[in-house]
Amino acid sequence: MPRYSYKAKSHSGESTQGHVDARDRRSALTQIERMGFIPVSVVEGAGVPPKEERRKPLRRSAGNRHSYRTTRAPRKQRMKLRDVLFFTRELSDLLASGMTLGNALNTLAVRKTGRAQDVIIPQIHDEIIQGYSLSDALARRPESFSTLYINMVRAGEAGGDLSEVLERLCQHYERVQEAREKIGMALIYPCIVMGMGALIIMFTMIYVIPQFTSIFEELGSTLPVPTQILIGISGFFMDYWWLMVAAAALAAIAVHRYLGTEEGKIRWHRMQLRIPVVRDIVTANAYAHFARTLSALLSNGVPVLDALEIVEKTVGNRIIAMEIREARNRVTDGATISAPLASGKVFPRLLTDMLAVGEETGDMGGALNHIGNRYEHELDRNIKIMTTVLEPAMIIVIFVVVGFVAISMLMAVFDLTSGLNI
Repeated sequence: MPRYSYKAKSHSGESTQGHVDARDRRSALTQIERMGFIPVSVVEGAGVPPKEERRKPLRRSAGNRHSYRTTRAPRKQRMKLRDVLFFTRELSDLLASGMTLGNALNTLAVRKTGRAQDVIIPQIHDEIIQGYSLSDALARRPESFSTLYINMVRAGEAGGDLSEVLERLCQHYERVQEAREKIGMALIYPCIVMGMGALIIMFTMIYVIPQFTSIFEELGSTLPVPTQILIGISGFFMDYWWLMVAAAALAAIAVHRYLGTEEGKIRWHRMQLRIPVVRDIVTANAYAHFARTLSALLSNGVPVLDALEIVEKTVGNRIIAMEIREARNRVTDGATISAPLASGKVFPRLLTDMLAVGEETGDMGGALNHIGNRYEHELDRNIKIMTTVLEPAMIIVIFVVVGFVAISMLMAVFDLTSGLNI
């Protein structure tokens, strides 16, 4: 069995060296961690690794696909919100059970899910072994871990309660995921109904109406105006369907690119705040997110100005984010948060009044939790209102379109039968 020489540090910072017998480098790393040390360098051989060798990163050997490396995560690798939530939950449970951070990450790194975390988690583990803090390792992957996540982990490391902070992050991301799922579930039924209605109308225009058109042409009678309009629309579908598809694709690409610009995002988010039903859902979701995020940050010791900056980046709506930025610029040492927010035109009076009460009583966490609960309930109510309004609206639209088609065809049939004296 190969012998590996190592240089390591204890948790108190003292340096040590020695050697272990292991099947491969990964097994050697595991043995060193179980001894309570943080590996600095591990090389195969009986001698102590030279100074220049210790500076080299651990590389992946050709014969061992599980060996560790310290390269930065590829930019294309990105963990989804659900994957981040599962990772946080499992890491929190492992740390709460008494496992060290290195061993907990090693346990998660060996699992294979077929997703981006199979690459990202082992790399985070490698960097922890090399001496990085968890927050620094996460900060190197901003495409997967948000500023909120990184700052709360950093606060947990400073306070020595990383497991508790991860549990709070789990609760936060579960609420975010639940809000997204509520909105998504509310839109599934309307999308299905509209999609089926569009397919039925296209089938009618392309296959049904042309058959009636050939019959009308053989009879040679003058058709009513609605029937002529319907036949004209059907003919346009038949002759220029490819043009319509191309135009729709180009329009979708153009809109997507425009919404990717800062100007496009600002206009789109401002429009969301003006549409009656959509406005209520967007604002309720944003206010609940604002309260929950600010409460989580302040409870973990993040300074007020830093917390407001993080909330600004994660609130989701550019107009509301701009208002938070203006409030942050007006906040000074010793100043309250509620007054700058109340001086704007976005946050409602109820929210700022509840926040002011929390500031006066010294219970900001409790006030923010009450605000979060209040607007989460309002979000649920607004989603129900939206679904209640959308269902009859879609039925009316489909009824009008189908009714126009049916009446147009029946008018032509009635004219033909009356001309034949039947």
